[in-house]
Amino acid sequence: MKTVNTGIAGYGNGGRLFNATIIDSVEGFIITKIMTSNENNINAARQDFPEAGIVSKFSDLTKDPQIDLIVITTPNHFHHELAKKALKAGKHVVVEKPFTPTVEEADELIELASKKNLVLTVNHNRRWDSDFLTVKKVIKGNKLGEIVDYEAHFDRFRNEVPNSWKEEIENAGSGILYDLGSHLIDQALTLFGPPIEIYADLRKQRKNAQVPDNFEVLLYYPNMKATLKASALVKAKGPTYSVHGTKGSFVKYGIDSQEEMLKSGLKPNGNWGWGQESQEIWGKLDILEESGTVESEVGDYRKFYENIYEAITEKSELEVKPQQAREVIKIIELATQSSTEKRVIPY
Repeated sequence: MKTVNTGIAGYGNGGRLFNATIIDSVEGFIITKIMTSNENNINAARQDFPEAGIVSKFSDLTKDPQIDLIVITTPNHFHHELAKKALKAGKHVVVEKPFTPTVEEADELIELASKKNLVLTVNHNRRWDSDFLTVKKVIKGNKLGEIVDYEAHFDRFRNEVPNSWKEEIENAGSGILYDLGSHLIDQALTLFGPPIEIYADLRKQRKNAQVPDNFEVLLYYPNMKATLKASALVKAKGPTYSVHGTKGSFVKYGIDSQEEMLKSGLKPNGNWGWGQESQEIWGKLDILEESGTVESEVGDYRKFYENIYEAITEKSELEVKPQQAREVIKIIELATQSSTEKRVIPY
């Protein structure tokens, strides 16, 4: 079996939990180098991967002839710069979501990867959340008939603004629309494709907030509307998904368990019950023919990296194409314009 030697740039939560742990659980990958300068992250990297080299410069990854793939999990405003350097060095690239702060930057990377015949993709891992997979199954199974209304939430309760680059206005790609909105937008595009119009309302609700911490994005389609919402000030959470069609409705509470499993130190390999949801939060189906619960699909973030391995070694088709990740950024840009100008924007 061919080995894909992998370098990781950044080892905060994004690098450690949502990438390194998952990569280490997929056969064929070896994490050979980790770039980080934070002392706590250095210690964590040494503990997790004692055989990997810990480096402080990105050039230590790009100039290593043994490295096939570079995974970029640095703050968003560095994504374009580092991905460009990696592609120019002939490396395959995974960029943590969101892809880049601007469409222009995304286009440049897509063109460069195409010219060099390299794999370029973005870690939209929440396509493999248990709840989203379940919603997708219900919709694709035509149980609801023609969909007329779709609403998805990604709410949290963090009433104090944390000390984080994600909350600083000077950092391109900061704020909740890039952080959580990229997940909801990617899921909606996966289900329904591009909209015809967009309307959005972005707000700063917490004291001292520099960037939006609340949004509502409406994606208009010929016969339906998709509402995407996220907030940092929701203590009592409502449904995660509500989908309504000509035959009935599907409503789902709760959230995929993988993030909490990763934070608690659990790993996909050898962990019975990985990605399985409690029956208590299975979704409720109420249609003309029947009503009751729908057993949740099993979530598995490994599927993202399994596909990348196949794309690199067997030239298989990417599940998350860079062009799709680029469309997420386009919607973020249009949503920001819509909120500023307080009007509906054509797609």
